[in-house]
Amino acid sequence: MGTQDLPRIRKESGVFWVELDKIKPNTMQPRRIFDDTRLGELAESIRQYGVLQPLVVIRQEKEIPDGTTVEYEIIAGERRWRASRLAGLNQVPVIIREDPSEKVKLELALIENLQREDLSAMERAGAFKQLVNDFKMRHHEIGSRVGKSREYVSNTIRLLTLPEEIQMGLKEGLINEGHTRPLLSLTNSPEAQINLYKEIIYRKMNVRDAEAASRRLMKERSSARSRQGIEDPETQKLQQQLSDVLGTRVSVEPRGKGKRVSIEFFSDEDLMGFLSKMGVGLAADNANMASDNVPEEEQEFGI
Repeated sequence: MGTQDLPRIRKESGVFWVELDKIKPNTMQPRRIFDDTRLGELAESIRQYGVLQPLVVIRQEKEIPDGTTVEYEIIAGERRWRASRLAGLNQVPVIIREDPSEKVKLELALIENLQREDLSAMERAGAFKQLVNDFKMRHHEIGSRVGKSREYVSNTIRLLTLPEEIQMGLKEGLINEGHTRPLLSLTNSPEAQINLYKEIIYRKMNVRDAEAASRRLMKERSSARSRQGIEDPETQKLQQQLSDVLGTRVSVEPRGKGKRVSIEFFSDEDLMGFLSKMGVGLAADNANMASDNVPEEEQEFGI
């Protein structure tokens, strides 16, 4: 076995010092954008005081024609690694962990960034969605891992349903995450979402103004349907009240002498939570079959 490619490391009280060029980023890192200004500030701090918190890495051996080479993949601390390179360091302190699964690598990177509030809203949404799609995790399981509610996870994933132009605006800071709630209330009309998005930017609306504009648009659309004989004022009011209480899109339509209420849920788990609040008991095996992979579904209840 060749040894010329093995990294030189030294150990201090359970912390190893490893050469920077032997360390590589986490392949499951949910963060895609690193602020150059903040990275420069961190680099300056590292020049003065060093790396105060060790990186967490895993050790990986690879066979090469001349023998074996060793690399270290970052699990937590990519900003410190990038800043250390800017600061001109040759080695950084690391804690070496056993090689975890891809799921655990994503979880650890996600949790670190969330705790530091370093992830953008869209990066967070993408990471949550990856945990759902690739690792079959449910929204409440993700929430428990990152210390957030199931609703927080579900609403964050809903950001991915916004038109691409709005997602880019959120990434670029043209709007903030608070603006997305009134935009998401117009989910069934991408054109209305784009129009409101542009109005928010042009008029420099705060979140409260955007919510008022969203309610105005929904009211105008309801009035248009009402003029076509689809809705009466009482139905419009009921529809709005249900939407406000349930926090999701609700449609109320006349049906003979009664009305039909359509409630849209963005995952089976959201539906289970709603039924639980309503006091409807379901068999455990049915509840366990709920999956967050369904992007959106509509359930109808006749009244």
